[in-house]
Amino acid sequence: MLNAEQRAIIKATVPLLESGGEALTTHFYKMMLSEFPEVRPLFNQAHQASGDQPRALANGVLMYARHIDQLEQLGGLVGQIINKHVALQILPEHYPIVGSCLLRAIEEVLGKEIATAEVIAAWAAAYGQLADILIGAEENLYQQKEEAVGGWRGAREFRLVRREQESSEIVSFYFAPVDGKPVLKAEPGQYIGLKLDIDGQEQRRNYSLSALCDGEQYRISVKREAGGKVSNYLHDGLMVGDTLQLFPPSGDFTLAASAKPLVLISGGVGITPTLAMLEAALKTERPVHFIHCARNGAVHAFRDWIDGLAARHPQLKRFYCYAEEDGSQAADAVGLLDQALLAEWLPRERDIDAYFLGPKGFMAAIKRQLKGLGVPEGQARYEFFGPAAALE
Repeated sequence: MLNAEQRAIIKATVPLLESGGEALTTHFYKMMLSEFPEVRPLFNQAHQASGDQPRALANGVLMYARHIDQLEQLGGLVGQIINKHVALQILPEHYPIVGSCLLRAIEEVLGKEIATAEVIAAWAAAYGQLADILIGAEENLYQQKEEAVGGWRGAREFRLVRREQESSEIVSFYFAPVDGKPVLKAEPGQYIGLKLDIDGQEQRRNYSLSALCDGEQYRISVKREAGGKVSNYLHDGLMVGDTLQLFPPSGDFTLAASAKPLVLISGGVGITPTLAMLEAALKTERPVHFIHCARNGAVHAFRDWIDGLAARHPQLKRFYCYAEEDGSQAADAVGLLDQALLAEWLPRERDIDAYFLGPKGFMAAIKRQLKGLGVPEGQARYEFFGPAAALE
């Protein structure tokens, strides 16, 4: 338990984290991944190389330090962390490794003149408090998923039963459990964890579920990323009949029950979680505006399926915006989605529920545009596929 003096020390380190937090967390990751290879599968190396993972951790540590007296002010950040940890199967035994490396990084980066014994003791207590909170919440979630109908704990073996080419870049993969038993139903917008062996190395990734779960199968739809170790393996190496291990569905970015008009806005492969949301929403009478932006028609996945839904459901309006014309398919607009165009495609009433996903720059623009058009900020929701970042 943190005492008053330790809380004061933590808050006093906030300026240091603001100026040097990313350097600290970069050093932390380099140290931990070299000395503790058993935790490497838990971290996407592409996010390490890009700096996204260190930036996300630095932001998380900074937010924790700022609100050490009022942890409830962290809001949805804790829920996001817990769900991502559960999807990757972060376990209690991983926390001491992270804690010891984080304390060493603080001492080595800040130096012993700043990182005194009192500072290290305060951060050890602060980390212990946070670890206890996360471990307890994660265990509750593990238990819920294990005890639910079709649920399980840890890894479960699944077989690839079908794969479909959805565009020039995206392939859908359908997985059914090898044991033939039911699977846990996922909420629209959730993702699932995959555990793979690629060239003798364990890899773990989260992918959004791109269809409503029927209790029998899961579907993910994966974009081939240049240099992406896992995405290229899935595209080129995973064939029907192959098996792999899945972790139970997780995620708190889910479609909330509401009678308000629903607007789903996606860019690129950000379309995947909106598909399950769209399916769920069309089971109700609420109006839905589906807006998708793609580089061109060749990379636009699921267009025929969405067009078919629009033909059968009068409450669904769909709009497509392509950054460029390639002659393959016509769009409703060509160029980048701007505020004027978005204003045309939104419902006239701005009291809506908007969900948007895509590349970071795309989401930052959509967030600004929705705010500029009068959509309440609390009703404009988004999630990052990778490490969380600020949409500024």
